Amino acid sequence: MIDRNVEDLSTQEFSLVSQEAQQLFASIAETACQRPELVVQCLEKLQSTVEELQVADEELRQQQEALTGVQADLERERQRYRDLFDFAPDGYLITNGYGLIQEANIAAGRLFNMPPDHMVGKPLVSFVYDDHRHAFLSLLNQLPTLHRVQDWQAKLCSRGQTLFDASLTMEMVHPASQNSSSEATPLPIRWLVRDITPQKRAEEQLRQMQLQNLELREVDHLKTQFIAALSHEMITPLSAILGLAQLLQQHFQQKREGRFVSITERIVNNGRSLLTIIEDMLSHSRLQSFRLTLNPEPVDLRDLLLSTVDELRSLADQKALQIHLRLPTEPLVVTNDILRLRQVVVNLLSNAIKFTDTGSICVNLWELPEGRIAIVVSDTGIGIAPEDQLRIFREFWQASQRNSRQNRGAGLGLSICKAIVELMQGSITVESRLGEGAIFRVELPRWLPTETEE
Repeated sequence: MIDRNVEDLSTQEFSLVSQEAQQLFASIAETACQRPELVVQCLEKLQSTVEELQVADEELRQQQEALTGVQADLERERQRYRDLFDFAPDGYLITNGYGLIQEANIAAGRLFNMPPDHMVGKPLVSFVYDDHRHAFLSLLNQLPTLHRVQDWQAKLCSRGQTLFDASLTMEMVHPASQNSSSEATPLPIRWLVRDITPQKRAEEQLRQMQLQNLELREVDHLKTQFIAALSHEMITPLSAILGLAQLLQQHFQQKREGRFVSITERIVNNGRSLLTIIEDMLSHSRLQSFRLTLNPEPVDLRDLLLSTVDELRSLADQKALQIHLRLPTEPLVVTNDILRLRQVVVNLLSNAIKFTDTGSICVNLWELPEGRIAIVVSDTGIGIAPEDQLRIFREFWQASQRNSRQNRGAGLGLSICKAIVELMQGSITVESRLGEGAIFRVELPRWLPTETEE
């Protein structure tokens, strides 16, 4: 269009100059003999006309250079868009309104396993899997009304009959972008074709994992219910056995029958150890099902530690271990769940006795600032390796495989301590070195809100 306008303008300029020149020559021929001064005027006029012609020629040259530059820019822009089309990472197609392929880029050729120019003229529906062709054709017929459809999923078939999952986005070409068209001719369609086979596989794997997760949750729920039921069933007869064993122990102590006292003491100690394990299993099942609750009430923590240590002292005596208590001289009353506090202390003391062969165990009780208290249980036992200290609070895990065989347990004690302490809004930490014992520190708020306060 620009080239045509410049050509028309230059033609008009030359026509005008030519007419003026002819008129000047005619005037010179008529007046040369009669009035010589007119010849001079005509020559001056001719010179002016020639200068105008030179100016017009320069303007024409500049316009031609500008036109050449614009054409080069347009060609570069066209090539840039062509490269973007050809080298796009996703498959791009252009079809006519009936779905016949007019253009295809390199990525589309890779998807359908054929050179892009070999795809031209083929109906796109021929690459659609048989079961999806009816839906594809229906969508193609609706596209003039919809104008754009995004992420429509179907199975496509490449050359060689290889199926793949694809996401198709299609859009009618806007009429303003067409060079020429009639209302009766369907508009061209742009297509974006993306292979989503890896995504579909990942979705299927995720679905399978979710199903497995549901099955595992159900198994875990059944396991929790079984442990809870078993623990309840075992606690009642075990409590009766412990009660009778303690009566026998008292009887033999009164009769001063040392051999039987030792036997009944062993029965009582082992029964208490078994009861602790069962209580841990029951607490674990309740924690797993979020049914473990606290019943805060006032309790003298000093008395609680004294009574708990007395209960476990016989276990320490069997290994000739000393238990030292460092407690406040005055009662230290806190508001907390007595049973759960005792369970935490029993687990920490039992572990200290279990993994200490020589030396002593120390129990400290401190009052901290800001309404908090600390219970610290230290021992001179085998200690815990640094890498194991990160894992000892996990369920069913024990720090030393050698010692776990010698001191077999459920591996629940410390994980339950951590869960209970956190339920009490507190924290539990450990400091230890191999061969140098361990220090377990429990920090708790001094007062937990009761049901009335809540």
